[in-house]
This record gives sequence, C-alpha cells and structure tokens, in this order.
Amino acid sequence: MASRRSFLAGLLATGLAPQASWADLGCPSFLAAGQQNDGSYVLAGLSSKGDILFRCPLPDRGHAASAHPKRPEIVAFARRPGRFAQVINCRDGAPLARLDPPNGHHFYGHGCFSSDSTRLYTTENDYVNSRGVVGIWDTTNGYQRIGSFSSGGIGPHDILLRNDAPGLVIANGGIQTHPRSGRAKLNLKTMRPNLSYTDFNGSVQDQVVLPPDLHQNSIRHLAIHTDGTLAFAMQWQGEPGADVPITGLHLSGTTPQLLAEDDPRVRNLQGYGGSIGFSADGKQVAVTSPRGGVAQIMDAVSGDLLYEHQLPDVCGLATAESGFVVTTGKGQVAALSGPDISPLSQSDMRWDNHLIPLTRGEL
Repeated sequence: MASRRSFLAGLLATGLAPQASWADLGCPSFLAAGQQNDGSYVLAGLSSKGDILFRCPLPDRGHAASAHPKRPEIVAFARRPGRFAQVINCRDGAPLARLDPPNGHHFYGHGCFSSDSTRLYTTENDYVNSRGVVGIWDTTNGYQRIGSFSSGGIGPHDILLRNDAPGLVIANGGIQTHPRSGRAKLNLKTMRPNLSYTDFNGSVQDQVVLPPDLHQNSIRHLAIHTDGTLAFAMQWQGEPGADVPITGLHLSGTTPQLLAEDDPRVRNLQGYGGSIGFSADGKQVAVTSPRGGVAQIMDAVSGDLLYEHQLPDVCGLATAESGFVVTTGKGQVAALSGPDISPLSQSDMRWDNHLIPLTRGEL
C-alpha cells in the first residue's frame, strides 16, 4: 500500500494537491501588526477570541495589512511613510516578495486586493511631484508592478473596494510630506482632503470635499458596509482643542453626514480618529482614539453618540458578530457590545494601529 507521503507526492506531481488555505492556520479572524517585548516587529493572526494563532516577522514597524482572498499570505505595509510592503507566507512566516515603490515614491500604509485576487492596489506618495498615487501590482506574477494612476488628491492613506459599484474608494488625507522633511506636514494652510471614488483605471467617478471650515480635517481611515455606505475617520490638523467632528458617513452621489457634531464628548477623541468600523448590521459605527484613550460608538442613522469606552492606547478596531473588537498598545484585546466591554485576551504585544478582519471569502 502506498504511504501517505508517496500519495501526496503523486498529487503534487500531477498538480492535484489541495492548495493551502486560511483554514490550515486555524481560520484566523483578524490580522494585526505589533511589537514584541524584545523590540522586534511582527504581523500576527488572531482568533475571534483574541488568541494569537501565528506571528510573522516584519523588517520594521508595521501599520496595516491586506490578506490574500484565497491563499494564506498577507501584504504587510510599513508604518507610513515607508518604503516596504512585505508579502509573507503565513504558514511559516517566510517572505514571498517585497514590494518596493518607484524612486520618488513611498507607501502610505494601506492597500487592498481586487475581488478576484489578481491585483493589489497600494496608496503612495509621489513626493517629487506632490501628488497621490495608487500603485497596481500583479499578484499572479510575483507581485510585479504593472501600473499606477492618480489617487485624485494629495496624501492618500486608506483604500477599499467599493460594494455599490465596481471600483475603489480612496481617502486622500490632503497632507503634503517629503522624506527630507521627516514627518513634517508642509501644506496645512492649503490642505484639501477628499474622498475619491474611481474605476480600476483611475477615472474619478465621484469626489467629496469637506466644507471650507473643515479643510484641515484630514480624511484617514475607511470602513464600508455591504450596501456601499462608507464610514470615514478624520484627524484634525488645525488649532488644538477645536470641537470638530471626527467621523462621517457617505454614500456615493449623496451629501456626507458628519456624526455626533454637537456632542461635547467628541473632544475626548482629541481630534484623532485611529480606526473606524461598522457593526455587522450596519446600524452602528465605532471609532477609536489612542490619543484620547477612548472608543466611541455612534448611531449610523441619527448620528448620535451612544456609548463611550475608556481604554488606554486603544486603536485597532474591527467588526464582530455582536459589536466590535478592539486592540490596544498595552496588549489587550477586548469586545465592545453596546455599553458593555469584555476583555478577551492579554499578551506581551504592543498592538499597532489597525485590526484587519478576514472575511469568510478569505477563509
């Protein structure tokens, strides 16, 4: 009788062996970058209960990540601004490829796969020409760069696939930077953030600009509901202490809705939206602020601020079956459901900015 090893070898030789999937890694629910006690950086896979299922080493501090829809591999992006995007085999942590932006560009921390997983789209700064760019990479050919197009603004940060139509939505933060100036913001007086909806060739189909008195409210992070409604989180670059909205909703073709505008508790965010997400039913929106050490939950219809949770250095946020899951720079993973907060796990990790959900299609 043929051994299991020879049987599998025969399957491999004929190309009939089953491909590895996310199920081989315990069906992780989330991805998160973080720093370990020894100072090294990793990208970790987390269960729905916050348990760490695997850790993959990173060459430097990470920011966000994108999971391949089918294969157990991730693209981990450097903390913005950065020049690495590492493609990692999650089964053993081995690097599969490293994406390097063209000369005069750097990454801005986020990217997304096409629905058929053949393309990866990355947000980039063309700092030579002071413009935002979306890079296009061929995932079927070693993540080779095959093109780019204008993001529709300056300082693109987050990027998502649209749910209401084919295409992309891009958060152009409006902030001009240059490597020789470090992380200095060079155009605060004239910045003009926007949301740009484009097709896959970069043609702008819709664009939303904030009112003039909010032109210094940098649009940074995005979440999208199944009906195409977009939630966006902003970071105020104007006078400290100003009472300005930090979250908003938008559906292409309509006027954006700013949430909790007149609620004094918005100042607890200290002008900084770290991550944003919808509840599973789309009725609530949550935003985090590591500066304020709070997570706020708002009604997606009325815009009212419903609940506020105190969590030191909270930033990562993702949708859960009932409510939300958050991570903190103190190593905590917790569940938020209405007024209730439930600790899920505690580790030695200093979790970074984002908690990336893996969809059922990716599992």
